[in-house]
Amino acid sequence: MNKVILIGRLTRDPEIRTAASNLNIARFSLAVDRRFKRDGEPEADFFNCTAFNKQADFVEKYCKKGTKMVVVGRIQNDNYEKDGVKHYSVQIIVDELEFAESKNASAGYQAGSTNGGSTSNTGSIPSGAEDGFMNAASGLTDELPFN
Repeated sequence: MNKVILIGRLTRDPEIRTAASNLNIARFSLAVDRRFKRDGEPEADFFNCTAFNKQADFVEKYCKKGTKMVVVGRIQNDNYEKDGVKHYSVQIIVDELEFAESKNASAGYQAGSTNGGSTSNTGSIPSGAEDGFMNAASGLTDELPFN
């Protein structure tokens, strides 16, 4: 099985092109924070992603540098030889993608917010939903709704 799920931010605006067969292609790079950080090592890994057709249209329309996304896809080797030298690289072929945060949180991140893009007005937002998500268990009671 070849499946990868990544959550990260686009490092640059996507590159969009159309192949000869009217196939839309979007290429972008995703920065994924490392769970554990050690001194002297990078804090994130960078993955080159390629989306086709409807996913490419979605990327073109809604994604830009800094957008936090969930990408589901598969890993593909992209090895080639040039001038007698073998080059090795890996890319993610996107099967599914969706936003990983609300538009407001993303706008806050784009504006250089120091709080990771979460909104400061939490008057009507349920507890724990400042980033656009709620805890699935909030509001549940000990009683079961069925017999």
